[in-house]
Amino acid sequence: MSSDSRKAFWLALWGPVLAAGIVLAIAIILLAMGREPICKCGYVKLWHGVVMSSENSQHVSDWYTPSHIIHGFFFYGLFWLVGKKWPFALRLCLALVIEGAWEIFENTDFIINRYREATISLDYYGDSVINSVSDVIAMAIGFYAASRLPVWVTIILALAMELLVGMAIRDNLALNIIMLIYPLDAIKAWQGGG
Repeated sequence: MSSDSRKAFWLALWGPVLAAGIVLAIAIILLAMGREPICKCGYVKLWHGVVMSSENSQHVSDWYTPSHIIHGFFFYGLFWLVGKKWPFALRLCLALVIEGAWEIFENTDFIINRYREATISLDYYGDSVINSVSDVIAMAIGFYAASRLPVWVTIILALAMELLVGMAIRDNLALNIIMLIYPLDAIKAWQGGG
């Protein structure tokens, strides 16, 4: 067995353990930051569909879950471009680290206040740990799906999710990025129902 084959074998063997360790580390960091483990309401729902509520981003999934699936599509494409020959487990673990870093940064006072100032998310106080971990898992699902689906199907799914979520809640990944980086009054007014 060549050196590269041994490395690939050990990565395939330990990849799932490393991936689980990354997700666990993200949860521990968020807890250490003072994030609520679950919704302050005291229960956990699989789906919470009311965006303008104190329970948004507090349960397992919500209208922003498709954005994290799309993150997985994007990360798979990125790592396919820059590391096509890297083992799948390595690429997935790198994507988990990036997504986890975002979840941690997203739950800092800086980003929470930015969302509250620049978007219609006036009642946003950050994600619960269960929501953040679920978002990371949604990204991993998107990453895995992109590895198995034809590129054109992945693109159609991403566009369909963006359109569906955009029509349902007047927000989606693209609008979220725009409003976080360069808020536009016209988008904010439209999102507010104007």
